[in-house]
Order: sequence, then structure tokens, then C-alpha cells
Amino acid sequence: MSIHTEVKRVTTQVLLDMKTVGEKISMLTAYDYSMAKIIDASGVDIILVGDSASNVMAGHETTLPITLDQMIYHASSVIRAVKRSFVVVDLPFGSYQGDSKIALRSTVRIMKEAGAHGVKLEGGREVGDSIKRILTAGVPVMGHLGLTPQSIYKFGTYTVRAKEDAEADKLISDCKFLEEIGCFSIVLEKIPAALAARAAAELTIPVIGIGAGNGVDGQVLVTHDLLGITKEFKPRFLRRYEDLYDKMEVAFRNYIKDVQSGDFPNENEQY
Repeated sequence: MSIHTEVKRVTTQVLLDMKTVGEKISMLTAYDYSMAKIIDASGVDIILVGDSASNVMAGHETTLPITLDQMIYHASSVIRAVKRSFVVVDLPFGSYQGDSKIALRSTVRIMKEAGAHGVKLEGGREVGDSIKRILTAGVPVMGHLGLTPQSIYKFGTYTVRAKEDAEADKLISDCKFLEEIGCFSIVLEKIPAALAARAAAELTIPVIGIGAGNGVDGQVLVTHDLLGITKEFKPRFLRRYEDLYDKMEVAFRNYIKDVQSGDFPNENEQY
């Protein structure tokens, strides 16, 4: 029996044990009760209440507009559905950068008001003070390096990060720094597969990849992308496991047709 199938509740120790024995970690996003309930029942190890809600739930172009209050709303909805998965919540843009006291206050609100199990934030040494202060409160912190969407206007593009030696060296250095100060895991987004594999090999904490190859300890995808509910987003790293956009549209059209023809509701569907 594997750790994944035996465990009744995923914790940071379970995730560390999975890395130690070489079991891959699965991670998906959720933003509402109904979807989280299905994802949790499927056996996913980590549910991320991502600031990607800004894109897929609210229709914004970037992750920057979503607020702390909105993240708490999404997170509390997810937490009410979850029985097994470890739930990590993104600290949104502006809730942790530049002031570690603000970072701790933001985190405390997420933990108390939503009941989250941990938080995730983007950046390396530049947000080290914020991470350290959050950790003093006993809150698990997941790091996020590589392509960091909250910094999109600095990068100017969503292309692959850390292809040059200098940026690659900084990424490895930041990975080790995040591990040293106490992060329980790190997400690496859209970086060369060989670099991500090197990071995973050199760290004792789990490394979760998105567009970072197969040499890491686990994978994360945005659920709406995986299910094909979103159609415009088509990066190389995305595998669509369903095409729900078209299937849902067909279902809606059939409903409209049945309503217009008077077929719905029929005699068995009324009182």
C-alpha cells in the first residue's frame, strides 16, 4: 500500500514522507464548495485555492485584482467541502510584499476566517522576512518560484523563466533559502525541466511543478484548464483530460430546446 492510498488526512508530514519514498504528489485548484468536494473525493493530495480565481472565476486578465477578502471567501467555501486534502491558499498581490507585519495579518485572517491549512506566496529572498514572520505563527508556507504571475508586469511576458545561467543560479539559491527558513514545499512554474529536476534533487522538501517537467515531486494544474472549461489558455504543459466547455454547451442547448418545445418538464417531472 502507498502512503497516498493509506492516509486519511494529508498533512505536511505526509507530503514529506511521499517525497522521501518517491511517491508523486497531485495538486489541483478549487475555488468553490461543489468543485472542491469532487476533487477531494477523487483523492488529490493538495487543493490550492489559487489567486488564479481572479482569471477563471472573475474574468480578470491577471491575478493582481483579486482581494484578500475574496480569497477568504473562496477558501472558506473550499474548506467546508474538504475531508482529506491539504488546503493551501494563495496570499494575493499586495497582502504580503514589503511589510512582514501585513503578511502575518493577512495570513492570520486566512487561517482564522477560512480555516486553511497553509498559505502560498510568490518570491525568494525578497519576501524572506514575510515568510519568516508567518512561520513564527506556526503556519505552513509553500513557496513559489520561476514564473510568478503576480510579477507579470515586471516580466512583461509569460515565457519560460530561468533559461539563462544567472537566473537559473538565483532560482536554485532561492529554493535552498526557502527550504532553510522553513517552507514545507515549493511550486516551480514554467522553467526548464532539467533545472526543476535539479532543484527537486537538491532539496529535501517536496517540489511541485507546473510546466516544469517530470523530474519534480508532484504536479499542479488549474482544474478549469484540465477539464477544458477554459478554451483560450493553451500552454504546452497543459493536458486536457476532458472537454467540458463543448459538453456543457450541448447540454444547455438541449435544455433550451426542450423548454421551448414544451418537452420539459414532462408528466414525470411535475407534481
